[in-house]
Amino acid sequence: MREVAEDYVEVVLDLVQQIPPGRATTYGVIAEAAKESTGRGSARTVGTVMARYGGGVPWWRVVTASGAAADRVAGRAIELLRAEGVPLTSHDPPRVDLAEAGWEPWEDEPQM
Repeated sequence: MREVAEDYVEVVLDLVQQIPPGRATTYGVIAEAAKESTGRGSARTVGTVMARYGGGVPWWRVVTASGAAADRVAGRAIELLRAEGVPLTSHDPPRVDLAEAGWEPWEDEPQM
C-alpha cells in the first residue's frame, strides 16, 4: 500500500469525526471535502486512511457510494449503524439509506 501524507490523514479523520450519530457519508464525499483543503485525494485514498488509522473515529459512518459498509468490517458496521438508528435499506446485506441519512460536511455551512 502507498504511503498517505500525514496532513491528508488528519483532514480525513477530522471530517469523519464530524459525522453526527444517526448519519453516514461516503468515501467519495469525504474525499471531495478533503480535496478542498489539501488539493489531493480520492475515495480509494480515504479508504486506505480509514483502514490504517480510522479506529479512533466513527469509521462505521463511512460507507461506499451504494451505502454498503466495507466488506472487511460490514457485520460490525451494520450493528453500530443500527444501534445509532441509521436508516438502512432492505438489501441483503443492508445498506445505509443515503437519501435519508446521508451527511455532507458543507451542509452545516451558512447559506449566502
